[in-house]
Amino acid sequence: MRVIELEAPAKLNLHLGIHSELDDRGYHRADSLMVALDLCDKVIVQETCCDGAPKNEASPHVDCIPPVGIPEERNTAYKAAVELAKRVGRVPCVRITIHKHVPDQAGMGGSSSDAAAVLRALCELWGVDPLDPVVAEAARMVGADVPFFLDPVPTLLVGAGDVVSKKFKSFAQPIPVALVRPKGPGVSTPAAYRAFDERPSAPASPNALCAALQDNNVCASDIAEHLFNNLDPVACRLLPKVAEVRAWLAVREGVLGVQVTGSGSCVFAVCATSEDANRIVDEARADLGAWACAAHIA
Repeated sequence: MRVIELEAPAKLNLHLGIHSELDDRGYHRADSLMVALDLCDKVIVQETCCDGAPKNEASPHVDCIPPVGIPEERNTAYKAAVELAKRVGRVPCVRITIHKHVPDQAGMGGSSSDAAAVLRALCELWGVDPLDPVVAEAARMVGADVPFFLDPVPTLLVGAGDVVSKKFKSFAQPIPVALVRPKGPGVSTPAAYRAFDERPSAPASPNALCAALQDNNVCASDIAEHLFNNLDPVACRLLPKVAEVRAWLAVREGVLGVQVTGSGSCVFAVCATSEDANRIVDEARADLGAWACAAHIA
């Protein structure tokens, strides 16, 4: 039985502009510029034998290490396998093992990235072109962030944040970041959007950030200058610990810019150097008792 092992990178939103109007599906229109990190889950997809099982009863099996505490059928990796299988006429007889390193409820897209890794692995196992529109369709059915992770270079997404508008070259030099997530429960995405609807704010344009990314010599200070997320104040309002982390990071030496990613609860600091990011992470663990990790925008 063949086995495919892939890394599933976390993401950051350098720009997230939520619009108050909804599309035909009831989703908020969103402009999202996402980048991948070198912090990754590991996803292993192994073929299994389901000879003799009725086609409508054959299903993937998902194991998460450590467990994530949700039924298997609700896991995005499970959903991804089922969605692609029905579109390409295959039976999803696979065992999926996910070694989790990206924290949940952090706004870092861990579960979406896991789902995309499963789609990419199944494309390899089943001889499907990963650029086939049916793969992107399956990705969108699983979650808005999943299409980005099929090809996680810096990407501007529009629609509900699930339609690729423009891709950019990867950074010539990795951009160091310090990631800090407060202890305890994170911010619920549905709760964040409900709170946004109660006090909506107009989004900024992503054009300045897009222009900066066109430059092959874009650097950390260029990125920090154009950070934007109008869910940032929502996350800080819903979970005061996020606001505390944000304020703490903003005054650390070597920090160029600070922002919540997604709807939270992780706050990231764009740093001048990798040494600054490592030091800040050590300080965050000691001072805040928070989950913290130094990483790079890939």
